[in-house]
Amino acid sequence: MILARRLHKIILLLTYMATTIEELDVLIDAPSENENLEFKSARSKGPNSSGIHSERIFKYCVALSNEGGGKLILGVTNERPRQIVGTQAAADPAGMQRKILDTLNFFVRVEEVAHPDGRVVIFHIPSRDRGTAREYGGAYWMRSGDELKPMRPERLKEIFREDKTDWLEGHSRIGLNASEVIELLDTQTFFELLGMGYPSDREGVIERLLSERLIDAGDGGFKIRRLGALLLAKQLEEFPDISRKAPRVVVYSGNSKLETKRDETGRRGYAVGFQLLVKYVMSQLPQNEVIVDALRREVKLVPEVVIRELAANMLIHQEFNEEGMGAMIEVYDSRVEFSNPGEPIVPVDRFIDGYQSRNERLADLMRRFGICEEKSSGIDKVVGAAEVFQLPAPDFRAGFRRTQVLIFGPKSLNEMDRNDRIRACYQHAALKFVMGQLMTNQTLRERFHLPEAKSAIISQIIAATQDAGLIKTDERSGGSRKFARYLPFWA
Repeated sequence: MILARRLHKIILLLTYMATTIEELDVLIDAPSENENLEFKSARSKGPNSSGIHSERIFKYCVALSNEGGGKLILGVTNERPRQIVGTQAAADPAGMQRKILDTLNFFVRVEEVAHPDGRVVIFHIPSRDRGTAREYGGAYWMRSGDELKPMRPERLKEIFREDKTDWLEGHSRIGLNASEVIELLDTQTFFELLGMGYPSDREGVIERLLSERLIDAGDGGFKIRRLGALLLAKQLEEFPDISRKAPRVVVYSGNSKLETKRDETGRRGYAVGFQLLVKYVMSQLPQNEVIVDALRREVKLVPEVVIRELAANMLIHQEFNEEGMGAMIEVYDSRVEFSNPGEPIVPVDRFIDGYQSRNERLADLMRRFGICEEKSSGIDKVVGAAEVFQLPAPDFRAGFRRTQVLIFGPKSLNEMDRNDRIRACYQHAALKFVMGQLMTNQTLRERFHLPEAKSAIISQIIAATQDAGLIKTDERSGGSRKFARYLPFWA
């Protein structure tokens, strides 16, 4: 035990050996900035002062980690020949280490080097784990020349698939005859969803399943792929390796998890059981009383289109290689939460305009079955429905190995907090932009169902959203605030 502790200390000392002036000079003379080195002058004084804010340091730490790890070196110009100009950035290296750890949830060693030509600060940034990408401020950052940019969806997809086989294409049941395949899979509903007549013989059914690559033929009989079972199973429990992937619906009393009223797990495949899933969730939603045309009416907490679109997204975009967790819908008195395994490929702030499927074949089949559209319009419908039914904006969250969407019941503007208002303003601007329009004070007033007399309140919400960096003014609007038009930050 004592020997192990000593060995651990030696490893730490080797890992955290101080950079010598000679080693720093070697780094400075490196041929060019590469995947492992990033130089910034970060001057804090003088006519050419540039400085560097913590926000930018965080982004560089994430970008370099996503690119395999490396060093961010402050106090050195990046133009060749590089020169040490000194920096006052990260005046408290230990404090900066703690700040990075608290903000980014990974450790970066921050080292100060007293070079004769000036103070230099080195950030020793570790590589991301294989199959994962680091995120900050709603984006997976990467470097592009002298700029920092959100990572391309194609690159993210490559990262998330590192060292991972395509789980869905593996076989769940093997050694089956044709009758057993048809007994296990709901082939009747399969043909109905495709809008095709049911074949007159068993061979026609098997041939179609083979052509869709949902089953395979071999010397030992037919094999059902996990994809085929997950979509078409009459009973998911007949497939032990995928039964844990069944969607789960939990209904609580009140707005906390203290008291569970119902806890049900789906029994049928995603495609053949989708309508039943949506119908069951709708039956569990609380009723709200609203006034329509001077008459009182009872309506569900959330409209069906929202439940349908988010349930489809939850099933399609989950990470099947994550073990011990599955897709879940949780119903509370005032909200509904959808969650699925796997961090999102597209940053949550870009759900409205971006689309990248983690499971392309699953998404394609669900589209052909009429369950989803595979073009990001599902999220547009959810945001649009929230505006029409005067709901708070959906809250899209990226958690640890999980993606979550919160949908809230109706609230007036007075009941919404600052975050609710900013989120609604940003999503409204993004939705308008993808529709080929731009947000104005008037369109946001209409989103909140407010009269013109409340324009000042809307201006305050717009200003707060601008301060949050989520929207910007369209330069073509000129200097008029009254007629200003607004774009999402990424437009």
